[in-house]
Amino acid sequence: MPETRALPVPDGLAGERVDAAMARLLGLSRTRAAEIAAAGGVHVDGREVGKSDRLVAGAWLEVEIPDVVPVALEVVAEPVPGMVVVYDDDDLVVVDKPVGVAAHPSPGWTGPTVVGALAAVGYRISTSGSAERQGIVHRLDAGTSGLMVVAKSEHAYTVLKRAFKERTVEKVYHALVQGHPEPTTGTIDAPIGRHPSSDWKFAVVADGKPSVTHYEVLEMFPAASLVEVHLETGRTHQIRVHFSATRHPCVGDLTYGADPSLAARVGLTRQWLHAKRLGFEHPTTGEWLEVTSEYPADLVSALEVVSAGYR
Repeated sequence: MPETRALPVPDGLAGERVDAAMARLLGLSRTRAAEIAAAGGVHVDGREVGKSDRLVAGAWLEVEIPDVVPVALEVVAEPVPGMVVVYDDDDLVVVDKPVGVAAHPSPGWTGPTVVGALAAVGYRISTSGSAERQGIVHRLDAGTSGLMVVAKSEHAYTVLKRAFKERTVEKVYHALVQGHPEPTTGTIDAPIGRHPSSDWKFAVVADGKPSVTHYEVLEMFPAASLVEVHLETGRTHQIRVHFSATRHPCVGDLTYGADPSLAARVGLTRQWLHAKRLGFEHPTTGEWLEVTSEYPADLVSALEVVSAGYR
């Protein structure tokens, strides 16, 4: 049954757009709020309003929230050319993920996935977790290449999930960022949450989750710098958001403010970001396991152009 919520508009939301106010008052996303308004589900003092209408303090806001029918997500067994298994035993498998591959199925994603690629070549992974995320203990963005570990045994799933939560896993990335970060070695400690006006993006926001990124500049070029990044926390888009917030977005990352002309010049259609090294205690033996990955061809080519002196 649809849920109806009714409440007065507080003084602090006077003048706010309907969708923005709904997001703050009801904990909805801006996109969801806009959909409800477009369907005629929002009334102010008995009058239907649209998502862009402005609110008046003390007005009576009434929202009918329709039921959300969950969409069944299915793992499709599909080989992924270029995805390489770099470590494999009875407990876990580590893959070198190419760009354009998501960790697991999700609403709106129709491309290949790591779990689907593993299924296509006969891997049996842990059944812990929701059906589409079985075996997944951490994720990489579809637009980020590099190392990712997947649990095969239930024991490994439990231990590795705890290790990522307790931050005992060493996650090292390399990124090519615009300009020259100062200082050349430092820490970005800034909370990350949903972008206030773009539901599909993230940003540094006062009420975000604690997020800590350590970095060191490895090499400087006229237009960019190659940095090594150690993640202390693992927020969605953390590296991209943090470097964008310091005005040094990853080269090619148009979502977070990168220069389109530089991206075109170096031939990138995604952010220059690669999961270079992954280290953790093996869930069964307790021995330290560490794997590394080389840059894929598109990142190598972009780095060569930048290092040749493009300004």
